[in-house]
Amino acid sequence: MKDTYLTQYLFVAVFLAVAVVFPLVPLALVRLLAPRKPSSTKNATYECGLAGKGDAWIQFRAGYYLYALVYVIFAVETIFLYPWAVAFGELSFGAFVAMMVFVLLLVEGFVYAWAKGALDWK
Repeated sequence: MKDTYLTQYLFVAVFLAVAVVFPLVPLALVRLLAPRKPSSTKNATYECGLAGKGDAWIQFRAGYYLYALVYVIFAVETIFLYPWAVAFGELSFGAFVAMMVFVLLLVEGFVYAWAKGALDWK
């Protein structure tokens, strides 16, 4: 009995060792075998093959990020409606109530975002 547990733990230990060593070996080989010939061209920032012009710090309006964030949140939440709709016939009344609470919270969040002006494109 004790030998069985030892075998299982040995398997886990070997699996963990392989999981750690497997990605580290190529990294070590690249460090050792890669040629080192730095130049200004290799050390330059690469942006689509074109030399950078002007300042890279451009200030964007926060409304763009807020609008995108609200879209992502509601898109991900509405994805949860699909499996529920597919299995609707086999679900109990409790599942229906739970989904209606979820939809109520989704609509409440939408109304709140609308009232705060997060959906106004200015």
